[in-house]
Amino acid sequence: MTAELLRGGPVAADIRESVAADVVDFKAEYGYAPEMAIVVVGADAPSLVYLKKILDGCERVGIGGRLVELDGECTADELGRTITELGADSRVAGVIVQQPLPDCIPLRVVLDTLDPRKDIDGIHPLNAGLLALGYEGYLPATAHASVELLKRSGIKLSGSHAAVVGRSNVIGKPVAQLLLREHATITMCHSRTPDLAATLREADIVVVAVGRAKLVTGDMLKPGAVVVDVGINVTDDGLVGDVDFESASQVASAITPVPGGVGPLTNAILLTHLMRAARDQATRQVAVGAPSVRTT
Repeated sequence: MTAELLRGGPVAADIRESVAADVVDFKAEYGYAPEMAIVVVGADAPSLVYLKKILDGCERVGIGGRLVELDGECTADELGRTITELGADSRVAGVIVQQPLPDCIPLRVVLDTLDPRKDIDGIHPLNAGLLALGYEGYLPATAHASVELLKRSGIKLSGSHAAVVGRSNVIGKPVAQLLLREHATITMCHSRTPDLAATLREADIVVVAVGRAKLVTGDMLKPGAVVVDVGINVTDDGLVGDVDFESASQVASAITPVPGGVGPLTNAILLTHLMRAARDQATRQVAVGAPSVRTT
């Protein structure tokens, strides 16, 4: 068996086309293009490459993009002030704070200062709570992209048994909650799962997001399973996922490649979140009679 490749690029292209049209309509209605701000504290080169891909995606559809780089020695107060200032900027519809943060800056600083209405990557407790309760909030983009790729690829989710490997707040847990919304039966796996292989062999769908290169191999999978590999690991052989693609692709019926799978779709999904936030904020400003930011 040779697995079908679930590529995120074609789906992302369709989404970008739709977003570009939405941006044109938004500018015609409100007179300006909304902006996305990405805050990074002491980023290394690989992080900057990833972030600039997001900003390139903004430029392609007509959204403004800001990369706010803070020195690696900045304080928690400085980061908090930066996030607060972006929250007060009516042109900035969405704010992303790149993680992980330096050890000296607790995540709580971000959670305390980030406006949940501009939290387009779904890390604020309000949005996490809305997701858990089944209401509409802003979703973590990578988790959203992982499930959206399955849906758009025609993978049966309702009634399927899905195993999620990894329990992070930004990918594993929200992926499980989104699959549960689609009426899948969920098994959460993590570092204390006693026999990971035995658990995965029971699953129709396997989503892996742990940050360990080639952790899941083909002999751990049920024949015909669908595999979503969210991991991106830098090795001597280049970028590889959390799944051993060579062996897994001989067992699975469909699998996401790394790179080229979830990543491109994540960036496009962020654009949809940004435009939703922009419209919500612009509508609210009109409703309360706030000053317009129209430039024409």
